[in-house]
Amino acid sequence: MIFKGQFANVVEWEEFRDDMIFWKWSNREIKKGSRLIIRPGQDAIFLYNGKIEGIFKDEGDYDIESQIIPFLSTLKGFKFGFNTGMRAEVLFVNTKEFTVRWGTKNAINIPTPQLPGGLPIRANGTFNFKVNDYIALIDKIAGVKDHYLVEDVKLRITSILDQLLMKWISKEGKDMFNLQANAFEIAKGIKEDLDMQILDNGMTITGFNIMSFNYPEEIQDMINKVASHNMVGDLGKYQQVSMTDGISSGKVKGGGTASDMAGMMMGMNVAKEMMKNMDEGKSQGSTTKPNFCPNCGQKTGEGNFCSNCGQKLV
Repeated sequence: MIFKGQFANVVEWEEFRDDMIFWKWSNREIKKGSRLIIRPGQDAIFLYNGKIEGIFKDEGDYDIESQIIPFLSTLKGFKFGFNTGMRAEVLFVNTKEFTVRWGTKNAINIPTPQLPGGLPIRANGTFNFKVNDYIALIDKIAGVKDHYLVEDVKLRITSILDQLLMKWISKEGKDMFNLQANAFEIAKGIKEDLDMQILDNGMTITGFNIMSFNYPEEIQDMINKVASHNMVGDLGKYQQVSMTDGISSGKVKGGGTASDMAGMMMGMNVAKEMMKNMDEGKSQGSTTKPNFCPNCGQKTGEGNFCSNCGQKLV
């Protein structure tokens, strides 16, 4: 008589998903003639009474009795008998590096002297992680769970990410209105802190990137205006450029006489500013002392008058 329990089985990752970190084959006996299938990007860990018996990393199709059991720690002498199966669990681990997108759900109010209520900032980017310690993974997670998803790690990371962003943005008085310039330094600090958070669970953060910081619309407009001021040179010139743009685009409107008068006044102001700059340039140029006296040709010294003929040099 053939019992159902005598049929060989295949030990493999039956519910594989690309976003699954590990999956456990359990609650079944491994029968005589059973095979182990390891696919690319997977490691198979044999567990007995919660302890690691053996770790198999090479992909392939293996006969468990002849190719696996001889390499197990305490089960290497196990012999299959009549209707006797081996009670063991096999943990399949996804060995790839996972990439996860993150983004702040709500604005983070970063303390800053310019804004008493704090500067509301949002950010987004990616982080990477992978399993690096099977003993810790089994001890903290796989010992009580049959599977574990990338989403589980993401939830844990994002639950503390706001605090870490606030910590590293506020550190050492960074320019709150140009955070992108410090994105690499901020990301490096966050990566180290996040790594400490999941290291005990047998995983490690292999990368953390900040793609962009986002400000409220009114703050962004202010930043753009400041950048425009710096580009033009000063507030007076910025106002002139703004007036020119306004008239050319039709935003500055009025009757023909009013429009002409505004244009004439603007032109006069621009001309006045140009003359002022030219006068300043001449004034600055006149303070330059010649190397030789323009009157007698004597080489000049440190004084403001020629030592030979007394000609004023400056």
